[in-house]
Amino acid sequence: MKTIIEPFRIKSVEPLTMTTELERESFLKKANYNLFALKSDDVLIDMLTDSGTSAMSTKQWAGIQLGDESYAGSPSFYRFESALKELAPFKHIIPTHQGRAAEKILFSLVGGPGKVIPNNTHFDTTRANVEATTTEALDLVRQEGLDPRLEHPFKGNMDLARLRDLLETRTDDVPLVMLTITNNSGGGQPVSMENIRETKKLCEEFGKPLFLDACRFAENAYFIKLREPGYADKTPKAIVQEIFSYADGMTMSAKKDALVNMGGWLALNDDELAMSARNMLILTEGFPTYGGLSGRDLEAMAVGLEEVVEEDYLNYRIRSTEYLGNALDKLGIPIMKPVGGHAVYIDARAMLPHINPLNYPGQSLAIEMYRVGGIRACEIGTVMFGKQADGKEFPAAMDLVRMAIPRRVYTQSHIDYCIECLDLVNQKKASLTGLNITWEPPMLRHFTAHFNPL
Repeated sequence: MKTIIEPFRIKSVEPLTMTTELERESFLKKANYNLFALKSDDVLIDMLTDSGTSAMSTKQWAGIQLGDESYAGSPSFYRFESALKELAPFKHIIPTHQGRAAEKILFSLVGGPGKVIPNNTHFDTTRANVEATTTEALDLVRQEGLDPRLEHPFKGNMDLARLRDLLETRTDDVPLVMLTITNNSGGGQPVSMENIRETKKLCEEFGKPLFLDACRFAENAYFIKLREPGYADKTPKAIVQEIFSYADGMTMSAKKDALVNMGGWLALNDDELAMSARNMLILTEGFPTYGGLSGRDLEAMAVGLEEVVEEDYLNYRIRSTEYLGNALDKLGIPIMKPVGGHAVYIDARAMLPHINPLNYPGQSLAIEMYRVGGIRACEIGTVMFGKQADGKEFPAAMDLVRMAIPRRVYTQSHIDYCIECLDLVNQKKASLTGLNITWEPPMLRHFTAHFNPL
């Protein structure tokens, strides 16, 4: 069968608020043209992020009733730990309230002046947590990953030649190597098993641990099944297990591929590092068997880890995202190819070539998408990753707009509506203008900056 249907039924619904274009223009002005500042009640289709926005299953809601809220030694923790070790058998599992808390603990322990942490591409909070320790966050994605129009099955791959060069010239400065799967900042592009394996070999050669930023590990595994020779007959679970067999540790936002609304963890094999991490966890998150989470959260994560590697779910997830991307491509809207797992990334720089990158074409496009159809998306470009040096700003490598699709939330009708709205935006793209930033914080400016249309 070519038709892909949702492998679930809907038992509960949440009403959406319909608004007019005139009302949305007023909301934009009040929000200083920053979509993060909009009230979610004023958003019709929310594609700002897929993080923490999943719909939980009946089994997850049932698991919540089993949540044990003991301060220490809760059975809910051990159920979560067992479910995770079935996929990723690290020695030490340290729960946190979300992924950035795991990043904060890890980089606070291994970072410092003069150090550098390479990654295929650091995402925003990852980069911020690395740089907050005065460590350099270095992106080493393969060159193919920087060309939105190029068709390549694994555009998230680490550039092994550049990684080798770094490890040879700055060995003592590198505390660990990271791989982000899938590569969110680079268009949700997957990393091949071969690349993970070869990255691990390089790490072993130079005595460096390999860490995974594994927020979308199941989606990455399914891309390996679809695209990498030798994996077509393997189950997603088996592929996930192989991925984690090459890692020495991981940070995780459970709000993605654990299918929950809150949670995360830091997983480690190093005993000494784990001891230090648990001590910091107690200071900032909580006792090591709850780590800033309730027993209910731990139970829901345990079930989510079982459900996310189900092949029917992953087939639906990848194919439904592809459906949106292919439709936009047919409309002549430039997108990051091939379509990623959790989102469709529009190449705003190619779509709006008349807008200078320093006037933020991605933000301009995202604003127009909201104005026309009440769709909230996320700029991943010069607003988020523009470089500041010597009082000047330099554009990011790409200006993208991410339409992140919450898991198990929207139906095909919602996606078809988005396609119709993007068609309208595309027809009027020549009239769009750029923006200036009128106020910004010292870091992570995309969350709170104020804009003014030119």
